[in-house]
Amino acid sequence: MLTSGVDEGHMAIPSLLAVSALEQHLVKTKKKTDVSIILESGEPRDVHQFATILGYGATAIYPYLAHEYIEEMIQLNMLDKEVNIAIDDYNEAILKGIVKIAAKMGISTLQSYQGAQIFEAIGISKEVIDTYFTNTISEVEGITLEDIEKDLIYHHDRAYDPLGLTTDTSLDSIGFHKLRKGDGKEDHLYSPETIVKLQRATQTNDYDLFKEYSNELNSNHQKHHLRSQLHFKKTRNSIPLSEVESEYEIVKRFKTGAMSYGSISEEAHTCMAIAMNRLGGKSNSGEGGEKPQRLGTEKNSAIKQVASGRFGVTEEYLVSAKEIQIKMAQGAKPGEGGHLPGKKVYPWIAKTRYSTPGVSLISPPPHHDIYSIEDLAQLIYDLKNANPQARISVKLVSEAGVGTIASGVAKAGATVVLISGYDGGTGAASQSSIHHAGLPWELGLAQAHQNLVENGLRSRVLIETDGKLMTGKDVAIACLLGAEEFGFATAPLVTMGCMMMRVCNLDTCPFGVATQNQKLRKRFKGKPEYVMNFMLFIARELREIMAELGYHTINEMVGHTDNLEVDEDANMDYSNILMTPYNIHYEPKDTYDFELEKTVDMKTLLPKFEPYFNEKKPHAETISISSTDRTVGTILSSVVTKQFNNTLQDDTYIVHCNGGAGQSFGAFVQKGITLDVHGDANDYFGKGLSGGKLIIQPKNEAKFKPNENVIIGNVALYGATSGEAYIRGMAGERFAVRNSGASAVVEGVGDHGLEYMTGGTVVILGQTGKNLAAGMSGGIAYIYDPNHDLYTRLNKQLVNTYEVSGKADIETLTQLLKNHYKYTNSDVAQKILSNLDHELSNFKKIVPKDYEKITTLIQELKAKGYHDDEASLMAFEQVHA
Repeated sequence: MLTSGVDEGHMAIPSLLAVSALEQHLVKTKKKTDVSIILESGEPRDVHQFATILGYGATAIYPYLAHEYIEEMIQLNMLDKEVNIAIDDYNEAILKGIVKIAAKMGISTLQSYQGAQIFEAIGISKEVIDTYFTNTISEVEGITLEDIEKDLIYHHDRAYDPLGLTTDTSLDSIGFHKLRKGDGKEDHLYSPETIVKLQRATQTNDYDLFKEYSNELNSNHQKHHLRSQLHFKKTRNSIPLSEVESEYEIVKRFKTGAMSYGSISEEAHTCMAIAMNRLGGKSNSGEGGEKPQRLGTEKNSAIKQVASGRFGVTEEYLVSAKEIQIKMAQGAKPGEGGHLPGKKVYPWIAKTRYSTPGVSLISPPPHHDIYSIEDLAQLIYDLKNANPQARISVKLVSEAGVGTIASGVAKAGATVVLISGYDGGTGAASQSSIHHAGLPWELGLAQAHQNLVENGLRSRVLIETDGKLMTGKDVAIACLLGAEEFGFATAPLVTMGCMMMRVCNLDTCPFGVATQNQKLRKRFKGKPEYVMNFMLFIARELREIMAELGYHTINEMVGHTDNLEVDEDANMDYSNILMTPYNIHYEPKDTYDFELEKTVDMKTLLPKFEPYFNEKKPHAETISISSTDRTVGTILSSVVTKQFNNTLQDDTYIVHCNGGAGQSFGAFVQKGITLDVHGDANDYFGKGLSGGKLIIQPKNEAKFKPNENVIIGNVALYGATSGEAYIRGMAGERFAVRNSGASAVVEGVGDHGLEYMTGGTVVILGQTGKNLAAGMSGGIAYIYDPNHDLYTRLNKQLVNTYEVSGKADIETLTQLLKNHYKYTNSDVAQKILSNLDHELSNFKKIVPKDYEKITTLIQELKAKGYHDDEASLMAFEQVHA
């Protein structure tokens, strides 16, 4: 297919429309398997365009104009590269983007991706979808073929003047990502005018000025959101404002978004926490952990997020929460983990996240420890054990089918279901993610509310939503669609000084908001009062709408879609959003009962150990366990953490367990607690280990060889932050994924061991599976490799391999081997120790490249007399100079 030959009288059909139309024709005529579609076009230029064209049937794409443009840039000295190299780099970047998109969808080959149509459409008419994009999910109607033609004619006439006059062929910067002023530019809700009005209103406590800001947004002629085409319809008599619940009650339902310490400055992160705590609302820590000094104070974030990265997720972190949020997806970029560029991982950020200064941090996709709703249910249960007083929230992204997922989450025991919209997102994300992933919260929220009602689960959970909530009207519409709690992210940042420079990923924010640079952070001018004023203004405006519509409380208003009406000039179908009104909301009496009183911890461990707490007196107990006893030791650890924090000595409280341990044995166990098992264990052994000690070995009467048999299940030590684990036997797959500080000895592992590890030390005394150390960016591993074939199973992308020869390495390895033998009586450890001088040659040391570079630099600086903090900062600055 060619799109060349464009002139004054000929326009090119949009390449995606042409490819998909041909693909659908070939499918209908049963000729698709005989024909490949190759597109030669000047239109494709960015990752999303290539991805959609391939996804709708193309086999290959030749983007001739993009290649010609690169060549022209070189001729004009705008790019200093060889032409072939520059074009290869462009092609490689596009390819990486396509692979990333396919990977997010669980697709591993391009053949599986081609023609798979793994997209949802927004704002395209049913006629166009059915004819040219058959079977694509499209929840709302939208533009027709005639509208597409009008757009083509507009742009064609700009290139070829209908009167034959000369045209300006220079390309405009329309402000697609960064704001540009002038006619024909992309319209941004956060324009300089709205930003200044919002800042002045909140900083001077001027509600009238806030109303100007709000009215300007609500009357904007550009329809930015689905809700922009909705207006209120009265179905009952208005009531006096005095009869509506107070704004101080309403703001208790407000939250700030999950923005991590690291993505934004400590000053901004702390400012929001103080503001929300004073209001009785909740701030969200994000997935970057939190300084221990803040926990339990006014600076403490009430919501603690637990993402797949598990950065800084310790037992102490969890017990400080009023709500623990499991991040299943990020609204602005679903399917991707959080990403913090290495230049923003300053030493104090690395310390909080249990990682290495200067080394980039990427959260693995959620499937690394959550493969199914059962795995999610287990994590919910684990976190409830870690902090029985906290409610558990699950963050989902708006998408078709999210209602079914929300019902599963409710059945799994969550108290809060967050439906996150596609607006917003971090400046560290790729543009293809920010602009082309996720869906509006209006769709997902309505679907979740309706599905939960239909399944009899709505009163069991609170529904929260977020994504560009900027006015009281936004919140009112969200409430009428089913939400009862509301999250705000960008707006609070703006009140604290953010001017939307969109340089969050560069660490150059001139207002001290999204930077870790110490000089720039001094420019931060935000105050908790500014954030508080914004929240109170939103609540005040919401109260005015509630009074007009006749509602006394938020609960009374939830789900009343009959109060919403579509604008007459709307060209979209809202029938899937404005379905039957259901005024059903969360009822505390219907909250899921975890029956924690029936756990081993509550029935046995706490009664036996609590008498020894007052004097920190050591004590040991022996108990029997079975595979139905899940999350053993976690509630005990929660109580110990609240009482002692990290002050206990190792082995203060020892529990000897006989039998088969259930899932999540020893999850989040705190320093001072030792769990010693004679038997075996299921999946998630030592999940989030937080300083405790775990020991496991087969029963004494076992006849099998431990080092040849699996003794613990998959995903052991996931997200461990500190502590020790000694495992006499083999572990399943994904051992020590995201370990960031624990030391462990194991006698063999399955596939994908040590993935995404950022710290700690692991000794493997046996066979390893494939793809070892993929994504490993920190920590050290010592692998026993007598056959010298480890290289065939090692993912070498980020790590180096060495012999074990240095004094420090030998001492560390020897001590861990001695501990392993001492605790488990391992014959493998005994054999190696008895002939250590010879056996050292059979060990390989695995070290991440970036980790090695910066730790070596830190050691050199310390040798020159600099103390730890100075050396870390100087090494960081040298690496990212």
